[in-house]
Amino acid sequence: MSANNVRAGILLMIGAVFVFAVQDGVSRLLADKYNVYLIVMIRYWFFAAFVVAMAARSAGGLRRAATTTQPVLQTFRGLLLIAEVCVTVYAFVVLGLIPTHAIFAAYPLMIAALSGPILGEAVGPRRWAAIGAGFIGILVILRPGFAVFAPEALIAVAAAFLFAVYGLATRFAARRDSAETSFFWTGVTGAVAITVIGLWFWEPLAREDWLWMFLLCLTGAGGHFLLIKSYEQAEASALQPFAYFQLVFVSIIAITFFGESIETNVAIGAVIVVGAGLFTAWRERQLNRRSTGASALR
Repeated sequence: MSANNVRAGILLMIGAVFVFAVQDGVSRLLADKYNVYLIVMIRYWFFAAFVVAMAARSAGGLRRAATTTQPVLQTFRGLLLIAEVCVTVYAFVVLGLIPTHAIFAAYPLMIAALSGPILGEAVGPRRWAAIGAGFIGILVILRPGFAVFAPEALIAVAAAFLFAVYGLATRFAARRDSAETSFFWTGVTGAVAITVIGLWFWEPLAREDWLWMFLLCLTGAGGHFLLIKSYEQAEASALQPFAYFQLVFVSIIAITFFGESIETNVAIGAVIVVGAGLFTAWRERQLNRRSTGASALR
């Protein structure tokens, strides 16, 4: 893979996380006025339409994208993600964008920690050390035992954990299904699940808020499109470090539009968590290179 492809992949990844940061800001704006289920439901309707359109245009069409030998696992993935999205949007409201994303940045470390017992992947002492450092970073953010500790922060921890389990389920599904199939099932099963719940919480939106809702849907589809294109250009291990730019973009949006501030403990904890995540991504890339090199010598 050429350096030009890697450079293009990095730019696309940064573009994707910027769009996702805007999506999170709009989600926070709407969630201040409307219930979370309604917002996520309408967003998922648009997302499901985008997924179906992408599948229809791919080789083999909808039938190939929908074909799977593990429908229970794929449905479980879709339900996990829709739960994570609802919990995350709720955390934006009760906790704020900056601390939520600072805590959420720990999900790659959770994936690394759980990949051993769940997927049977080897996790060496260096990565365990990084996972431990990331856990310390989370404790710095939460400040347990202090009067200022906000129990709402545990909502963000739950969101990160749900996304980590979703990531593991996606890795497991990838052993037998293509990325297109997993993407299709994620959008469709999520849309069905949230509709069953969300219709009970329907409330009319003000005319001007439909514009924000349209922007929310547009950023959701646009962000995923850029993400897909970035992975077409470069390996995930090369792009993962740049996903942390979302925390930077979200912080700018939160400070500018929602009057949030960066608390000292949150800043320190975020640096520790992101640093541990970057080390884990680098270590995984090194191990993948060694494995590829060893395979080539056989």
